[in-house]
Amino acid sequence: MANIGVFDVLGPIMIGPSSSHTAGAARLGKIARTIVNKPIKEVNFLLHGSFSQTYKGHGTDRALVAGILGMNPDDARLRDSLTLAKEAGIKITFTPTDLGQVHPNTVKFLITDGEGIHWEVLGSSIGGGLVEIHEINGNKVQITGEYPTVITCHNDIPGTVAKISSLFYEKQINIAFMKLVRSQKGKGATMTFEVDHSIPEDIISEIKNVDGINRVIVINQLGGVS
Repeated sequence: MANIGVFDVLGPIMIGPSSSHTAGAARLGKIARTIVNKPIKEVNFLLHGSFSQTYKGHGTDRALVAGILGMNPDDARLRDSLTLAKEAGIKITFTPTDLGQVHPNTVKFLITDGEGIHWEVLGSSIGGGLVEIHEINGNKVQITGEYPTVITCHNDIPGTVAKISSLFYEKQINIAFMKLVRSQKGKGATMTFEVDHSIPEDIISEIKNVDGINRVIVINQLGGVS
């Protein structure tokens, strides 16, 4: 269960009529941008549930694109994000669809970066501007964007969790939440570490050098998305 504070009850500072459909959508877009961490060439937004039904009227389309452009929910340029994306040469498509048994405010980002690499990011806006990322390229994760976060994609071999946890311990970085998901014993696995402090570059380099680590994704701004 997400932690709810007084500002979550009052609602986030934002541009738009709905915390779920605009503020949350902008945060989802910004997290997706951070995950890709490269110039973006094209995005197809697969919109599920209420997102698919009201995305134009509630400004969800503009908010999602604003996030992809790196804007926060309170950025006045959010209203013009579609135009700004076009000027930046980013192709944008919205596709209403059924993504199955997921939250009504869910979007799957189909992203092509500037190198022609394809990305898939699945996330939901769960209310009050709060969000959750559920999948990255088919790998199960659980990311809120509320904490600095490290995601590792690695081979399911003994000792990987202990090695990475030890690196955080050596740097005196406290792990707030940790989740491990694997597709099959001995195959691919994904770990998500949400921590209490900003993540220095040197520890990222050390994590990348751990045996069996294939990829490391970093979301490194406390209370938001870098």
